[in-house]
Amino acid sequence: MEKYLQSCKTEFWKKAFKAELDYILRELNGTKDALAENVDFTQLSFDAVIYVASLQFIEKYKEAIKKTAYVLEPGGKLLAMLLNPQSEFFKEKVNNPASYVNKIRHTDLGEIERTIAEYFSVQTKYFLGIKEQQIFESQNPDLAGLYIIKGKTKT
Repeated sequence: MEKYLQSCKTEFWKKAFKAELDYILRELNGTKDALAENVDFTQLSFDAVIYVASLQFIEKYKEAIKKTAYVLEPGGKLLAMLLNPQSEFFKEKVNNPASYVNKIRHTDLGEIERTIAEYFSVQTKYFLGIKEQQIFESQNPDLAGLYIIKGKTKT
């Protein structure tokens, strides 16, 4: 854990986290209440739910998505930032036995997207180019570290 916390303080990860935060703030502009934990709430409690590189680690992610749709208001937003297994960054990390990416339970982005589409109108894109220690704009699946699924509740 200490090693992970120290790596989060490096310039590379600071840039990555900043890029993710900027994207989230742009996409969720105007929302009042956002949810990012699996806890009990009543129906129609939130107008946004965010999964930042976390949905793939949830064993029962399909149940989490169903619950997400349940707690969102009509027209509510889902923003899922998924690690992109096709990217060079992911492939490099998965070759390191100590890397957190080896704890991922779900790497089939198409299956995750189809599950989300059962409850939401979806848009997708690749985001956050990563090569070595450089972070840049890219929608190239081989370079983008993240696959974004934006959803809006079906009304």
